[in-house]
Amino acid sequence: MRALCVGDVFASPGVDMLLNTLPGLKKEYNIDLCIVNGENSADNNGIDKASCDNIFAAGADIITGGNHTLRNPEIYERLDTKEYLLRPDNLKTDIGKGYCLYDMGRYSAAVINLMGRVFLEKNECENPFLCADSLIEKANSDGAKFILVDFHAEATSEKRALGLYLDGRVSAVFGTHTHVQTFDAQVLPAKTGYISDLGMTGVIDSVLGVKKEIIINRLKQKDMSKFMPAEGKAMLCGCVFEFDDNSGLCLSAKEIKII
Repeated sequence: MRALCVGDVFASPGVDMLLNTLPGLKKEYNIDLCIVNGENSADNNGIDKASCDNIFAAGADIITGGNHTLRNPEIYERLDTKEYLLRPDNLKTDIGKGYCLYDMGRYSAAVINLMGRVFLEKNECENPFLCADSLIEKANSDGAKFILVDFHAEATSEKRALGLYLDGRVSAVFGTHTHVQTFDAQVLPAKTGYISDLGMTGVIDSVLGVKKEIIINRLKQKDMSKFMPAEGKAMLCGCVFEFDDNSGLCLSAKEIKII
């Protein structure tokens, strides 16, 4: 089984890039399962109905989230009703969920969405390690052949620690949130696929998808102007994982960047 995991889609330019490139990528890599992080896909931050619809239309099977998922109240109903639209399961909220079981015919894949606590809103989410234990138990009880974890976290150390903690227990752990792709896709010792961060799907000439002038002025002059999505040439970043159909563990992990 092959899974394509796509890094944080940022605003309309990221959504457009996904619409234009994802169908071809899925065909090129013979993808069976596509997971896309969409927590920043709306132009006004978070995810909204339009960006959600477009990400699914592009070919995503499952949309994962992060610390911005709940920014737009209009998405709350969909988080409660759409089976394959997730938010971090360890967020302290009753809206939505961070676990789903995706039926792939001969086998099923469980997808788990968690959020880190280092340098993030640690008081707003439960311990991701303990939450992972509980959800992996659920996935095994549900008969999932594959288990993939989107860990939306700031600190590479926390991501690496969770990857090693879950090594051999899940098919893959991939980091999101920083919008900067890490060149460390690998298969861990006990055969779990891992990458610290998938990167971003959005405008290249930007600061994490935002107009660079806004961020520079904020850091230099404390100008607190509203964030605006950058415009221009975009990229798509992610990782392709290949798994053994018998064990459910990882055979290979490869970073991808499409410009």
